[in-house]
Amino acid sequence: MNFRKLKEISGHAAGIYSLDFHGNYLYSASADKHVARWKIDEGIQDKFSIKFNEAVYAIRLFDEATRLAVGLANGDLHFFDLTDRKELKFYTQHRKAIFSIVENKPCRQLYSADADGNLSVWDTQTFELLAYLPFDCGKIRRIALSDQGDKIALACQDGQVRILHAATLNLTAAFDAHKDGATAVLFDPNDSSILYSGGKDAYLKKWDLESIVFQKAIPAHNYAIYDLISLQEGQTLVSASRDKTIKIWNSESLEIIQRLDSKSGGHRHSVNSLSAMTSESFASCSDDRRLILWGDQ
Repeated sequence: MNFRKLKEISGHAAGIYSLDFHGNYLYSASADKHVARWKIDEGIQDKFSIKFNEAVYAIRLFDEATRLAVGLANGDLHFFDLTDRKELKFYTQHRKAIFSIVENKPCRQLYSADADGNLSVWDTQTFELLAYLPFDCGKIRRIALSDQGDKIALACQDGQVRILHAATLNLTAAFDAHKDGATAVLFDPNDSSILYSGGKDAYLKKWDLESIVFQKAIPAHNYAIYDLISLQEGQTLVSASRDKTIKIWNSESLEIIQRLDSKSGGHRHSVNSLSAMTSESFASCSDDRRLILWGDQ
């Protein structure tokens, strides 16, 4: 693969922390206290925008992209209906910043994780709180879900990655993954026994969850890895880092394929989040207030 910058989008007044994509629309969440929606074909913002009283750290489309969950810096969690353009529910269950929100479609559940190390489980139809799990692990930076929806992985500030069984929410594994904190996790889309993780130590690791050993450990970046996504049906891995770069990897060997930085039209500050758009394209966001769309040449 050979990625190039397809489009650059500006409009936020502060750093952008979270992305989600559906159809022709890219949703973004920013420290400017706004969630915005962008038409990717034209690279412009449409009329959809929501303003909050705090910085927005996490967003997630769910229920076939008809609804939107929004997590704020103070722990507030909002649910919106995108068809009727109205707020459905608002919760203060979390007391500190919500960093990650993930939908489990098979279970009809939504997971939200915060800076206190708590995981909340919500019913996507009734918005009822189903479970509240305190892990006392510091910040939970990322939640990952296996493609089958049976496993949940948490990237925790205490350096551990925790694995939960989705149906029972039982903790099935917890292992030391990264010095100074785990910051990103991703299941292999073709094999849920394989997990990728990134940490504050800037290492990218590939784990065999059957034996809880890492198969590969690569000093991938200069600073913390903030996000991981998979492309090309699991053949390609993409990492985003505080070191201002995005790197493209062979998922099997963890050999680097390409580096995307300011010289290639990339970001000038920390790259905070990635969102796959197609099997060969993705979006990135940064503290430099820009959204960048990337595609294979």
